[in-house]
Amino acid sequence: MNVVLKGWRPILVLILLIIAWEISCRLCNIPGWLLPAPTEIVQEMVSGWSNYNGHLLATIKLIIIGFLIGSSVGIFIAVCLHLVPFLRQAFYPILIISQNIPIIVLAPLLVIWFGFGMLPKIIVITLVCFFPITVSLLDGFRQTDRDLLHYMQMAGATKRQIFWKLEWPYALPSLFSGLKISATYSVMGAVISEWLGASKGIGVYMTLASSSFRTDRVFVAIMVIIILSLLFFLFILFLEKRIIRWKPGEEGNAYESA
Repeated sequence: MNVVLKGWRPILVLILLIIAWEISCRLCNIPGWLLPAPTEIVQEMVSGWSNYNGHLLATIKLIIIGFLIGSSVGIFIAVCLHLVPFLRQAFYPILIISQNIPIIVLAPLLVIWFGFGMLPKIIVITLVCFFPITVSLLDGFRQTDRDLLHYMQMAGATKRQIFWKLEWPYALPSLFSGLKISATYSVMGAVISEWLGASKGIGVYMTLASSSFRTDRVFVAIMVIIILSLLFFLFILFLEKRIIRWKPGEEGNAYESA
């Protein structure tokens, strides 16, 4: 019962904020081009579906492709750095430096180098997605139970067996933590990449709405981005619960509670 009540608290706060927003817009007579009321945004979101549904599909396609590539790159880099300590010592600082370069600055260079096609957009999403996955997975590998590791080594297990039977299962919870972060980042990366030069996408829809002072449509784009991020996050959470049946530490907790 307490869990249900705690889950409803942020929803209640959000509803109260929306009500306060609506009342403030009505009482203060704030013009719609400056700050539209929530009801106006919802009305535009419903009535203007035909104006942005094509943009939405283009963005979803870009998000899925970029996230899959970025996740694959992140997992591959983490596995390589874990299995080859020399590579980790040499390249891990470079990975950290790569995250200090603002994407909004790097993106125009990608357009110059690779044109206005899908490739620079995929690169942008990959750059924002791979790092959380790489760092989370490396931390997961480090959390492997040392007693079980020593036991498998004494039993004569090969490095391959140790990796697939012990280290990889222990790192799965950390991997999904990185995937959930990257899922939300991928939506942001897709919108940023669409600002650079695209014919379709929520980023394009937002740019056109902003240039024409359609603030209600800008908020519609923001709402769509939030909904996409939440749905993508919940999908990764669903996969995590379906794939991971046991997490490190749960066995010990079970014995303590018994």
